[in-house]
Amino acid sequence: MHSNNIVVLRGRLSSEPKLRQLPSGATLTNLEVTTEIDGAAVSVPVVLESSNARLADGDAVVVTGHVRRRFFRAGGVTQSRTEVIAASVVKVSSRRSTARAIEKAVAALLE
Repeated sequence: MHSNNIVVLRGRLSSEPKLRQLPSGATLTNLEVTTEIDGAAVSVPVVLESSNARLADGDAVVVTGHVRRRFFRAGGVTQSRTEVIAASVVKVSSRRSTARAIEKAVAALLE
């Protein structure tokens, strides 16, 4: 059986992107994307490896990527976080970039 873990998410950034430097030297951008499900707002944490995109609080975006659940220790307790690992984050206003990102995600589903 072949399975895929592919996400396409459309929503608005509910806060300013937060850059985080890892000990390895890599830079991660943490985003909170708010979308609606059955009329209720749902916040989805998104992680993007280094971003040169100019994103700001309130921007409408389309995110493609995959879901990951990670475990970590904080305060002596094991915790977990489920998040979307972004392959791309594009502003909805950029229709061509949005279409390319979605086409790439759909192509991965069909492989």
